[in-house]
Amino acid sequence: MLRRCLVGGCCLALRAARPSRQGLRGVERLQFQEVRLKVWKAAPCLLCNESQCSAFHTSASVSKKRKEKDAKNAVHVNPKALKLEKPKTRVVSIWKNMTVLELARSLERDLDTVFEIFLYVEGSDSYDHPGAPITNLRVAQEAVKRAGCRFRIEGNPAKEQEHKTKNKDAFRRPPAEEDKLVRRSPVVTIMGHVDHGKTTLLDSLRHTSVVQSEHGGITQHIGAFSVEMESGERVTFLDTPGHAAFRAMRARGAMVTDLVILVVAADDGVMAQTKESLSMAQEANVPIVVAINKIDKPGADVAHTRRMLLNAGIQLEEQGGEVQAVEVSALNGLNLDQLMEAVVTQAELLNLRADPNGAVEGVVVESRTDPGRGKLATCVIQRGTLSRGAVLVAGTAWAKVRNMFDDAGRSIKSAPPSTPVEVIGWRQLPSAGDVVLEVEGERRATEVVEWRQAEQERLKQAEDEAAIQEKLQEHLKQYRAQREEKRKRGIRYKLRQRGPRPKEVIEVSGPPRVSLVLKGDVDGSVEALLDTLDTYYSTECELDVISYGVGDVTSTDVTMAAAFSGIIYTFNVDVPKDIRAQAQKEGVTISEHKVIYHLIDHLKEQISARLPLKEEEEILGEANVLEEFVITEGRKKVPVAGSRCVKGTLKKNALFRVVRGQDNIHEGELSSMRHLKDEVESIARGKECGLRFADEELRFQPGDTLICYKINLVPQRSDWDPGF
Repeated sequence: MLRRCLVGGCCLALRAARPSRQGLRGVERLQFQEVRLKVWKAAPCLLCNESQCSAFHTSASVSKKRKEKDAKNAVHVNPKALKLEKPKTRVVSIWKNMTVLELARSLERDLDTVFEIFLYVEGSDSYDHPGAPITNLRVAQEAVKRAGCRFRIEGNPAKEQEHKTKNKDAFRRPPAEEDKLVRRSPVVTIMGHVDHGKTTLLDSLRHTSVVQSEHGGITQHIGAFSVEMESGERVTFLDTPGHAAFRAMRARGAMVTDLVILVVAADDGVMAQTKESLSMAQEANVPIVVAINKIDKPGADVAHTRRMLLNAGIQLEEQGGEVQAVEVSALNGLNLDQLMEAVVTQAELLNLRADPNGAVEGVVVESRTDPGRGKLATCVIQRGTLSRGAVLVAGTAWAKVRNMFDDAGRSIKSAPPSTPVEVIGWRQLPSAGDVVLEVEGERRATEVVEWRQAEQERLKQAEDEAAIQEKLQEHLKQYRAQREEKRKRGIRYKLRQRGPRPKEVIEVSGPPRVSLVLKGDVDGSVEALLDTLDTYYSTECELDVISYGVGDVTSTDVTMAAAFSGIIYTFNVDVPKDIRAQAQKEGVTISEHKVIYHLIDHLKEQISARLPLKEEEEILGEANVLEEFVITEGRKKVPVAGSRCVKGTLKKNALFRVVRGQDNIHEGELSSMRHLKDEVESIARGKECGLRFADEELRFQPGDTLICYKINLVPQRSDWDPGF
């Protein structure tokens, strides 16, 4: 059979080794023919070494059939249907007032090329040096088109980066010059232990009755008041709570004050919160004046109180120190004029002055929500003079001052330094202790608040990123350990799952939980309550604060408490009738309180009610082993303790403990209790008996003690100690 190669112009005979086609019929022969043709086509020409032959001749008929088949299988493509892909045009970013050099960098061309392009762009004659800003944006657009690119108008990347990194926060002004400073009133904080007479002292100073309005005679939050002395001078007082729960509020009072009056009761002396108040004042580097109160009370010992003050680190003037001490009686108004003279003298030594001009600076002492007036914040002005219409920023809250009130509730038009003032107009409620700064306008205030919120979010994201990286490192460590173990085993061995297969659906189970919603009258009270709740820690029952806030109970609070089966705790706030009805309908308990330790006691009861029952051992009786007897039952020998009951009563169905010397050698149940030959259920004191234990391997010795007891399940009490 001949094969002709038209590429090389050669003709040769092939003697290819191929299977025989004898015995093939019909379809099998045609399939054999096609396979043979494919083999011959793939074989290269021996002369021209071409694998693709354009002609293959076996006979005229076979060649004709092959050509017809090739023509039938050929795919006819319409050249018009083909779409030629155009090369993508690069997009170039341009912006207003970009320089010629910046345009060249965006185009990725040199300056000479850009200047050549400008020859064909109208209005580009003035842009003749690299730093020339292109003020006409159409010139930049036309230049990009001439360069064969498309343009996209964007902002200046350098300015956007600067805008992102620029600190937009508001800060205190630098210290004022000496000639601009004027004398200001001192800000005095009264601190001390609970029930030592702090509020009574302030009540006597301003001739009002504050202590009667305090629930339980305990100050529940900071009060800022201005008192005018007989000499005409004004003194601003901050009455901070003496209760242990409000330690954070007392710390804020010490940081905003010029002088601290430390009240110590002559009958109690220096107590725990007295030392705490002293340490806060010392940390704030604030001078102290000691008021030894209740000197007219029976049992008062002033000399002992002075010694306790010395032991606490307060060296009074008569002891060679610099701290003034005045013996007073706040209830009867005794020696209060001497105390005020000491305060004024100390204030003159401090030479307190402030700048009454310029932007206002101050501190938020307290904040609350009033149903009729909205969000209120009590502030102490430290610099500048606050007036209506001013825009203030405090933390992440801002306000446009709509009105101001003094401590008596009278509307005022301006507040100079050292003046306590209640401000109305806050968009959000600030937190006690936040620094108050006056800004140019509402737009600037919004910018500052957004910047601070973004910074808080950034810090939170950084913390989350650190936690994610820590988890990732743990995962990689575990993965590398498994990979190393698999490498040691070799490719033939697979790692088997160790232990039971983990569940696909994890059932969340844990200790019982007390969920609560907390609502308080002012921000400082809520913060103090949260600080108290932070002292709780227990693995047997969890405490979960679902929500907290300032103001009356709302419908949202009830709905949230119902979703978590929680309790709503209120502190000095009202509950509207419709909200109370909604809570009753949804089965939500509202616990109302006016004194903090009453609230904590109720919460401790709720925690104790959810604690699991505790096993408690009750001793029923005690017996001494006199002799061991071994009895035979069938083929077994069973030991029996011959004993005498010496205390209480022995019960057959109770548990028994075998004590030998100082060691407990066995605890278990009895299988038999006999008195003489009778099976009994109990043995009274003084009687002898035979006791057979369920454990037949147990052996007895004379002198062993058998203690009969039972296990009772009793309710637990929470051991939470909030510090008061």
